[in-house]
Amino acid sequence: MLLEFIAIIAAGFGLAGLVLALNFLVRKRLPGWAVPAAAGGGMLAMAVWLEYSWLDRVTATFPDEVEVASTNELRVWYRPWTFVVPQTSRLIAIDHRFDRHNAAMPDQVLTQVLLMGRWEPARQFGAVFDCAGGRRADLVDEVVFDEDGAPRNARWIALAEDDSLLRAACSR
Repeated sequence: MLLEFIAIIAAGFGLAGLVLALNFLVRKRLPGWAVPAAAGGGMLAMAVWLEYSWLDRVTATFPDEVEVASTNELRVWYRPWTFVVPQTSRLIAIDHRFDRHNAAMPDQVLTQVLLMGRWEPARQFGAVFDCAGGRRADLVDEVVFDEDGAPRNARWIALAEDDSLLRAACSR
């Protein structure tokens, strides 16, 4: 957050410096408000770019085995440009590096789910997906596994057939 704040301030100074140099080249013919307006415009443009590039910058750091299942688009009144192009503020991903399959239950996969949001700490949790049954059980403290690998005390959540998280978990 601090680095983004510094980048926004630097963009304002940079664009104001360019307009100041242009004003010098045209022998001070630009209006007096041009330099402060350029500073404000540069800061606003950098802030908007940082918000819109968040998803691409975050997913570029993911290993190949991490698959983004869904994203959340945001439209808010105090950012009127989001009504034209919605901003992505959160994502849910499956980390296939942690996929585990049980021969006794071939339709189930145990994997890690990643939750990331703009200005929020990243979270992850384990989950068992029943690909044939279209359901998910989050691995919380009371969930234990039988000798055959079946989760006991699991609270299963029914998912729609076209659920993006279910499709991503069962895709491999």
